[in-house]
Amino acid sequence: MNWYALFVESGQEEVVQKFLNLYFDETSLHSVVPKRRVPEKKAGAVKHVLKKMFPGYVLIKTRMTDEVFHTLKKVPKCYKLLSQGTLYSKDKGTYYSKIDEREMSLILQLIGDGEIVGYSGIYIENSRVSVTSGPLQSMEGIITKIDRHKKRAKIRLNFMGAEKIIDVGVEILSPCIPQLQKAT
Repeated sequence: MNWYALFVESGQEEVVQKFLNLYFDETSLHSVVPKRRVPEKKAGAVKHVLKKMFPGYVLIKTRMTDEVFHTLKKVPKCYKLLSQGTLYSKDKGTYYSKIDEREMSLILQLIGDGEIVGYSGIYIENSRVSVTSGPLQSMEGIITKIDRHKKRAKIRLNFMGAEKIIDVGVEILSPCIPQLQKAT
């Protein structure tokens, strides 16, 4: 089974996901709408909101056959399978592409068992970022910028061959202060 991206009507990702659950059982098609939890300040209060990681896309894992392909074309609010022109359906002129394993494994690592990229705990010391907990742990290399005021990190992901910069929420921890030892 491979991962594919469905291009859907923006804002209707969950609706398409419900239709996919009606058309397919979990063993033949698994769908994911990756989201990220980010802090937003409105009227002086910080709220934790969920935003889609890739607005307008639903990621699906399936064994692509002509039957699956034609059933996907019938799903309401679903425009097409994302294409880089690598795979061809018997439909005249219809191309689609699977998502590269490396790209998808990074996305799956970020969302964990669910569909949400939660907060990561980070330390910033001398302009060096160290992630101590959360989905970004051991992935410091994909962080491009930290916004301390908004408590967000910009991360670099590849998606269907294109580089995307995405904001994710972080919890900025105070730096470790070594305990002073008494001289005996």
